[in-house]
Order: sequence, then C-alpha cells, then structure tokens
Amino acid sequence: MKSLEFVFLTSFAATAVLAYDPLTLPEAASSAPLDFEVQDPNRNRALPIRVYLPARTKAAPVILFSHGLGGSCQNNPYLGKHWSARGYAVVFVQHPGSDESVWRGQRPAQIPAAMKQAASLENFMLRVADIPAVLDQLTLWHADEAHALHGRLDLTRVGMSGHSFGAVTTQAVSGQSLPVGGARFTDPRIKAAVLMSPSVPAAGSAERAFGGVTLPWLLMTGTKDIARIGAMTIGGDLDSRLGVYPALPPGDKYELVLNEAEHGAFGERALPGEGAKQNPNHHRVILALSTAFWDAFLQGNAEAKAWLNGEGPREVMEKEDKWQRK
Repeated sequence: MKSLEFVFLTSFAATAVLAYDPLTLPEAASSAPLDFEVQDPNRNRALPIRVYLPARTKAAPVILFSHGLGGSCQNNPYLGKHWSARGYAVVFVQHPGSDESVWRGQRPAQIPAAMKQAASLENFMLRVADIPAVLDQLTLWHADEAHALHGRLDLTRVGMSGHSFGAVTTQAVSGQSLPVGGARFTDPRIKAAVLMSPSVPAAGSAERAFGGVTLPWLLMTGTKDIARIGAMTIGGDLDSRLGVYPALPPGDKYELVLNEAEHGAFGERALPGEGAKQNPNHHRVILALSTAFWDAFLQGNAEAKAWLNGEGPREVMEKEDKWQRK
C-alpha cells in the first residue's frame, strides 16, 4: 500500500507540471521593438537588428533569430512579442545580400533567378559570420551605460533560432559540421537552438553533418514545407527537412511536424503560391513548444522540461501533428 507521503508528493508533482503553461503571458505589456545597426568594420558590413525587450529591466536571456531568404529583421513579430513577454530579449538579425533587397525593385519574372542566386555559399558564409559579430556588439552595448540596451542582456544564456536559410544559419553556428573538411562555425555562447524548416546539406551525409551536435535542438517543419519561388524549389524538399532529426545523437533533441503546414506557416502570412488560409493553431503550437524549450534550456526551468517531455505538447497540438524526442 502506498504511503500518504508518496501519494501527496506524486499529486504535487503532477499538479506542478499541469500548472506550467508556456502560452500564458504576464499582464505587463512589452515595449515597442527597438531598431539598431551593428557595424562590422572588419567586413565593411552593416547589419540591421530589431530588438524586443521584456517589461522587466534586469538582464534577460537572449534569443537571436535569423530570417529566411528574402526576409528582414522585421519578420516574425509574433515570435518577438511572445518570447519577450515571457522574459527574453529577442534580437532579429538582418543579413544583407540575402535579405529583402534581393527582390525589392525586381520585375516579377526576375525574382526567382535573383532569389536562387542569393541562396549562395557566399551569402551562407556571410550569415555565419554575422552571428558572432552581433553577439560581440550586444556584449559592448550591454556594458555601455549610455546605450538603450545597457544592463538588459544576459549573454551567458543565448538561444539561436531561424527559419529556412535562417535555419541553415542556425545549424551552422550551433553544432553542424560542414561537408567539406568537417569544419565547424559553432559559437560557444549559444546554448540551445530552435530550427524552423531545417535541411540536410546538399553534399555529404546527414550523419556526418549532425552526428556531433551536443546542444539541445528543437526542429520544426510541416508536411508541406517546401520553399517554392515560381517553378523552382529552393532550400530542400520534404526528405531534406525530415532528414535532420534521425541524424542527430540522443540527448535533448526534439522534432515537431505540423500537419498540412507549408513553408509560410512559420511566418505571418502564406507565401506566394501557397494556400491563402493558414491554420491558426500552428502558431499556437510553435509558440508553446518553442517557449517551453527556451524555458527548459535557457532558464533551467524543470517544470518546462517536464511539460516538454510529458503530455504538454499534445495538449496544444492537433491529432495529425507529429512530435518526437530523443
């Protein structure tokens, strides 16, 4: 027969897990986002960033976000608003050369070729170097008493995220080995990563690329997650999206596959050529799972990790959505 103490502790633990809710937001509203420009004189490169700060003024864990091909630091505000309201300083990085400048001013017939050209190794290398440049500048601004970000950033707890080309960028700076020579661009300041629409490298094996990833990774994709520009597919097919998770070693690795979700499901609106109507629950799931992941691995929140490893995700997902961890 179980003791009363055992029953009490078990009930208390279950209640604690159920009490955790990654979708709950505090009453205090976050302030409007702040726009800055990071200057990297070593590369003669200027990087626009948009920062969402939490309402509290003490130093907050930092989440960087890298946009997809043709995007900007103004994309995905739903993520910035929610994550910052949950206590994170969210920094959206813009990558010149593979940002919105690729298609602005172009004739519609010219856009596919321009986008394909921008999805280059050169721009990948530029993006990979942008992340440590931004982290270096944030460190200086955090220490600068005259700057708006003074004292607001806890750079001992940094998460990295991105969508599509931004996911490829995130992969590179958070543990992936490159196909040629096994080179790595991992930044040791990054502690966990959320990858939206990830993909395996075009050359080499997925196992070689991802077998050495030690950081916690949360992968997100959809059953219709294909990036199309006109008649061209850019950034991998469904096999490429789903090929990353099996190649990862065990240990705090997660994968979400949203049923019927297209490439634009991770942004604010459907992309050209996609269905006009998005499933509103997709954003709800993205926010819930990503927030619990950040809470678990940037905040060390045991309740968040229990929610993530238990039945919590299924409570917000739809029946046909897929979820796995190892």
